Amino acid sequence: MVLMKKQSLNNIKTFSGEQKAWDILDQLNPVDVCKNSLAFFNQKKSEYIVKSFGIDFVVSTKDRTVKSEHPIGTRLIEIKEFFFELSIVWYLASAKNVFPSGKWVKPIHIKGGQIFALGTHKLPLEELAELYRKDLQAFISKASQYSARPCNFADACVVFYPFPKIPLQLLLWTEDEEFPARAELMLDSTCDIHLPTDVIWAITNFTVLLMF
Repeated sequence: MVLMKKQSLNNIKTFSGEQKAWDILDQLNPVDVCKNSLAFFNQKKSEYIVKSFGIDFVVSTKDRTVKSEHPIGTRLIEIKEFFFELSIVWYLASAKNVFPSGKWVKPIHIKGGQIFALGTHKLPLEELAELYRKDLQAFISKASQYSARPCNFADACVVFYPFPKIPLQLLLWTEDEEFPARAELMLDSTCDIHLPTDVIWAITNFTVLLMF
């Protein structure tokens, strides 16, 4: 895995600290949390089980920890630039009883989406396109490692589920004699109902970086 840039949430106006997310989650009824997030709750252990990229993550409200036994899950947690722990706790704390609309929008068009155009917060989509500029099969094969599903757009298109109600679409056009390769990322139009913009940025960022 290559981290294309050192990226952070520090320059984004945010209320989305991890500590605050844990505090909110502690106050919520697990029945409501599970209904809104499509997670499961182990009452005996005070643990939520959340799917991300087809992998189970255990979120302990008692210990305030996030764990996974899967190697991909371990990597997501251990690479701090991914802000994965912050993202999964916020997802549990703020997901709503709203399902994806199936309408795809560019990140810049969601509420507060201008952050996606800011300097170090621009997603490394040009680097992604360059990596797979002549190899659609490698793109699809890599995405399948994270339980992404193919879709019928662009030269290649895959849909990831970083979290159950936060689908994310990556599209790739290979290079030809006239145009260079190009990659785009699209979000479901409901994503900003569930999460603050800085957390959505973190989710899009670690999803793209998993493809390197």
